[in-house]
Amino acid sequence: MLADHDALTLLRNRKPNHALEQPLYCDPGVFQADLDQLWYKDWLFAIPACEIPKTGNFVTMQVGAYPVVIVRGADKQIRAFHNVCRHRGQRLCSVVKGSSPKLVCPYHQWTYELDGRLLYARDMDKGFDPAAHGLKPVHCAVAGGLVFISLAKDAPAFEPLGASLNDYLAPHMLDEAKVVHTSTIVENGNWKLVIENNRECYHCGGNHPSLCRTFSDKPVITAPNDLGEATEVTRHWDRCEAAGLPSRFLLHPTAQWRLARVPLLDGAESYTMDTKRAVAKPLGRMPFFDAGSLLFFHYPNSWNHFLGDHAIVFRILPLTPTTTEVTTKWIVHKDAVEGVDFDMKRMTEVWLATNDEDRRVVEENQAGILSPAYEPGPYSSLHEDGVIQFIDWYANTMIQRLSPQPSAMAAE
Repeated sequence: MLADHDALTLLRNRKPNHALEQPLYCDPGVFQADLDQLWYKDWLFAIPACEIPKTGNFVTMQVGAYPVVIVRGADKQIRAFHNVCRHRGQRLCSVVKGSSPKLVCPYHQWTYELDGRLLYARDMDKGFDPAAHGLKPVHCAVAGGLVFISLAKDAPAFEPLGASLNDYLAPHMLDEAKVVHTSTIVENGNWKLVIENNRECYHCGGNHPSLCRTFSDKPVITAPNDLGEATEVTRHWDRCEAAGLPSRFLLHPTAQWRLARVPLLDGAESYTMDTKRAVAKPLGRMPFFDAGSLLFFHYPNSWNHFLGDHAIVFRILPLTPTTTEVTTKWIVHKDAVEGVDFDMKRMTEVWLATNDEDRRVVEENQAGILSPAYEPGPYSSLHEDGVIQFIDWYANTMIQRLSPQPSAMAAE
């Protein structure tokens, strides 16, 4: 198991525009460093806010060693807490999602208000102070209808991500939507391989026949930049923005997140086998169905597609050095009725198939990397520019956070 300084050495010595060294994809010490330096410090996409629309609705998630519960309070605010009772540490909520007027520990029935205050603890000793035993909060932010959490003691700044999401997602009106289907799978691959696979379509033509009916594998379409080389993309941006849809390429200076609305193939309306809309009701106030897909990724754990008729959000969570949980949720207008406005199979079949195809790709990628014969190969700067960007972000962030700080070095 590598120590932090070993991982730091590998990252500092990595060959630019190449895959990472084997231990960075499978070593338990590196995995723990990833958790400590990224997953426990950065903002993470958690859920769409519309998944918990009513008072007492909650969703749980496990981030490394930390169980978390996200709940909507009586004041309609969404909050996140460590999912651990302040009595003897029992998990408060053991199901993935549910609803409860209060958060009650199943062990000894300590009862918490939805804002985290301890309301009831039976037969405690004299001098016991309930106010000192409320649930421990987790940083929580909502923007554009998406909920993010941060496990850091001091969360990093949420802006300008929050402002950008509010702007770009406003037309989709996710607060007036609902989650109608959820799929969770486990991929036997390191979390970085899952992200790498998502960040390129070099593999799409040979692996995703359903997706390629509507989603282009041309790099200038799927990974547009602010130079606007692709006339097709810039025309699409002009049309969408004239109709009130923010669309142009927006990349954070650190490359941790990006927004861009891209056209689908040949005027396709949605990710369906026949390329037509999957839902009769538009998502929010979308002016037309062929608005393409608003692509949004945020490292380390999410990529998303927002279309004219529905949205698909993706969240990954690391389980072990070589296993990753991938959760996908389909979102439609809150008034859309299954069997009337949409057919569930037709709406979900493309991405259910694509997810399974990606799972197989990632698992075979991990299996090959585990071979003693593996050595990092070069990326294609044309087709894998997004992978290069992700690996650069990962390596630069880890190097910065793993490097001894000047104050610590002086103390030594």
